Amino acid sequence: MPANDNRFETYRTEGRFTLTNHAKERMATRGLRADAIDAALAYGRVAYVRGADIYAIGRKEIARYAEEGIDLSAYDGVQVVVTADGAILTVYRNRSFNGLRDRRTYRRRPLALVA
Repeated sequence: MPANDNRFETYRTEGRFTLTNHAKERMATRGLRADAIDAALAYGRVAYVRGADIYAIGRKEIARYAEEGIDLSAYDGVQVVVTADGAILTVYRNRSFNGLRDRRTYRRRPLALVA
């Protein structure tokens, strides 16, 4: 039986992820190696956005893990989109984390003026 080449096993985190063909293509075209994906899954912050978990490495993670002797500076801005069942949908590098913020806005009711 041939091995499934879409399995992405990370040695830093528990669990296995499935790398979709789309994610493979994006890794190749964007020049992101498997160790960048591995680092994002192990050390990145996680945001739940539009039905998927996004693992991202930013300056805060780089500074935090530098204190522990782990150099993540080469992975600044790497973001990995993962579904609930562990499929890696896509990968990219974006140093702006504005898209990771919760877009829900809470409208404030105007204060009632009492005469």
